Amino acid sequence: MLINRIEIYRLSIPMEAFVIATGTMDYAQNTCVKIYTDSGLEGSGECSAFPMIVGETQDTCIVLAKEFAKLWKGKDPLKIDDRMGELDLFIAGNTTIKSAFEMALFDLAAKHANLPLYKFLEGAVREITTDITVGISSAEEMATKALAFKENGAEILKVKLGKQPADDIERIKAIRKAVGFDIPIRIDANQGWSFEQAIEALQGMEAYKIQFCEQPMRTYNDHLLPQLRTETIIPIMADESVYSHHDADRICRTDACDYINIKFSKSGGIREALKIQNVASQYGVHCMIGGMLESRLALTAKVHFAYAAPNVKFFDMDTCMIGHLEDPVQGGVQFDGYKIVLPEAIGIGASIKEGFLQQCEKWEL
Repeated sequence: MLINRIEIYRLSIPMEAFVIATGTMDYAQNTCVKIYTDSGLEGSGECSAFPMIVGETQDTCIVLAKEFAKLWKGKDPLKIDDRMGELDLFIAGNTTIKSAFEMALFDLAAKHANLPLYKFLEGAVREITTDITVGISSAEEMATKALAFKENGAEILKVKLGKQPADDIERIKAIRKAVGFDIPIRIDANQGWSFEQAIEALQGMEAYKIQFCEQPMRTYNDHLLPQLRTETIIPIMADESVYSHHDADRICRTDACDYINIKFSKSGGIREALKIQNVASQYGVHCMIGGMLESRLALTAKVHFAYAAPNVKFFDMDTCMIGHLEDPVQGGVQFDGYKIVLPEAIGIGASIKEGFLQQCEKWEL
C-alpha cells in the first residue's frame, strides 16, 4: 500500500471568544489532513494550533503540511515510525502539525487491520467523564457560568486563571460559593504566575478544595516546581513543561509535579503520548489527556488513545463543548451529558463532513 495523494484543509471552526491567561481565541485554528492510498483506503487527521502555547499557527501548520506531503508521496503509510522519522529529520519541533499527519497514519493502519483504533493500540473500553472549562472573566460571570454548568449536569469543573493572585482567589471563592463543595474544581494558570504569585495564589485557594493546578508558572521556572510543591497542599500538574517522554522523565525524576497533562499538539501524536504516560507510570505519576480546540475528529482519536493508556486518569476533553459554533464532524464520539461514548467503528471512526470541507481552503499534493 502506497500513498498516492494528500489533501490539506484550512479547518477554521467559528467559536465564541475563549479567554485564557495568555490570550483570546475567537475561532479554532485547525488543520485537517487526508491521506489517500492506492488500495482505496484513506486516513484523516486533525490538529489545532494554539500559537501562544505551542508556537504554531494555522498558517505555519499549512506551510509545513505541504512540505510533509511531498516527502510522503509514493511511500508506505503503514511504516509509521519511518514516516514520522522523515518529518523529524525535515524539521525540529512543530509537533502540532506532525500530530495531524501521525493521526491520519494511525487511522489508515487501523482500517488496514480492520480494527477500531483502540483495539489496534491494544486498549480496552472504559468509562470517561470530561470536565468542562470556565474561561477567564469577572468573578461574578465565572461563578454564574460554573453554576450553569453544574445545573446542566457537569461533574467536574476546570477553571482558567493566571491573572493577579488576589483576583484569581476571588474568582475561585465566588465559584465555590455558587457551586458548593460537592463538585471537583481543577484550575489552570496557563503559565500566568511568577513563582511568588503562584505561592500567593495557591495558598490563598487551599481552603476551596482544589483538585490540582495545571502549569502555574512559565517553563523556565521548572526548577522551582519542587519548591512550589512544598509551599502548598494543592497538587501540581505539569502541562507545557512536558512535550516528550524525556521531559516527563526529567520532571518526575526531580519530584516537580504530581500529575502530567498530555496533548497531541505537544507530543506530536499518539506514539509519544503513549511513551509519556508509560514513563510517568514508572514514577507513580498519573496523567490527563487534554487538548487545544480540536473538533470531534481529534477528540475521537484522543478517546482511542485514552482506552490504550491506563495511566491516564483525568480527562479534559471538552474542546468542542466550550464555544464551537459548528460541528463539522460525522461519526465519532458522542456526549451523554459529560460522559463520552465511543461507537464501535473501524479506524478512528470519524471524519470531517464533505460539505464542510468544500467550504475550506484546500491544497492537494
